[in-house]
Amino acid sequence: MADFYRDVIRLLRESGFEFKRQGRGDHEIWWNPKTGVRVTIDQKLTSKFTANGILKEAGLPKAF
Repeated sequence: MADFYRDVIRLLRESGFEFKRQGRGDHEIWWNPKTGVRVTIDQKLTSKFTANGILKEAGLPKAF
């Protein structure tokens, strides 16, 4: 089973996102201080559709 968590985190960091805080359960809150955009990421991210949805919410192009 594919795990997209590390790839999504890498793409977010490259675009200026920073870890903000731990969310509920295994979720993390990441934000971009330049744009003010905040996204929530599940550490058990196994769906490419969800991974692309997170990137879209962050204002980034699809990667998967």
